[in-house]
Amino acid sequence: MKAVDMMTAPPVTVGPTATAFEAALRMEQEAIGCVLVTDRDGQLCGILTDRDLTLRGLAHGVDYGRLVADLMTAPVTTVGADDDLDTAYRTFRSAGVRRLPVLDDGRPIGMLTVDDLLRDVVQRLFDLLIPVSRSVLRENVV
Repeated sequence: MKAVDMMTAPPVTVGPTATAFEAALRMEQEAIGCVLVTDRDGQLCGILTDRDLTLRGLAHGVDYGRLVADLMTAPVTTVGADDDLDTAYRTFRSAGVRRLPVLDDGRPIGMLTVDDLLRDVVQRLFDLLIPVSRSVLRENVV
């Protein structure tokens, strides 16, 4: 399975000249914890998380009118659309992040989260346990 198969799409983006307030409002409206920051050509230039807003913004008394470009994390750890899930797992592990933008030709096309991979793990475990439970049930019936 590929990253593109598990990602949430489309990603929510803002421009680097958006304000912290506008980004926070967008996160609230979309019920998400981050927005991707893209330039006019749609190329990824950063990520702004709720944690960035708190630690780089509110904790230092930053004005809500501060530009996203001043608060975002860059460069961003990403995966490619054609990367397999094993690559995504390794990237999450090595980078210590909770979200990975999925890129196609430098442009974000979706977001892959630790929660997405957790759902994958649970589904795989479920797929393994169903045949086992069926065989146990058959043995108990006989």
